[in-house]
Amino acid sequence: MLDDLEVGIVERYGIGKDVFEVGCGTGLILDRTRRFARSAAGIDLSGGMLARAAQRGLRVAQASATELPIATESVDVAYSFKVLAHIPDIAGALREMARIVRPGGWVLAEFYNPRSIRRLVKWAKPPTAVSDSTNDEHVFTRYDDAAAIRTYLPPELDWVTSRGIRVITPVAKVLEVPVLGAAVRWAEQRLADLPGARDLGGFLVACCRRR
Repeated sequence: MLDDLEVGIVERYGIGKDVFEVGCGTGLILDRTRRFARSAAGIDLSGGMLARAAQRGLRVAQASATELPIATESVDVAYSFKVLAHIPDIAGALREMARIVRPGGWVLAEFYNPRSIRRLVKWAKPPTAVSDSTNDEHVFTRYDDAAAIRTYLPPELDWVTSRGIRVITPVAKVLEVPVLGAAVRWAEQRLADLPGARDLGGFLVACCRRR
């Protein structure tokens, strides 16, 4: 469900356009966006993940979100999911995303929302291992609401709207429960763009237009 909602927002702005993913990982999202985009490419820091993305036949490169290896004003949509929350220089990353987008194009930037059920669950649960030697408490993670996100935007980006993802889903396992999972998916699709409700999404996607 999470991927479906994220792909859906890229599709809204990116059909027949040139799109670029910042933090593409193994290419799960990028593989889907290339089906409706004119062109699709992405970057990631992890060589291991990029190797898997390349196996999917995707156009990817190893690079930092704050130094994108792509020409100025060369794509119509730059998007990033589940990555910006782990970047200390968030303003620098957003400047780079804005730089590569043509005037009139879109930057779709996903943040972790502090005002959400997901945040409460993360706060209450014990640390989760992310490798043999560390857990998620040792990974840099930021939580930003809509007001904070606006302060990070470069002057050439205008906040237009937002989309809330995982508004009422406390943990992903809920979606695996027969009947209940289907009901939650149905509700999440409708709450994602609903004013008020979308501001409570565990993931908040800022939809910004390039001047």
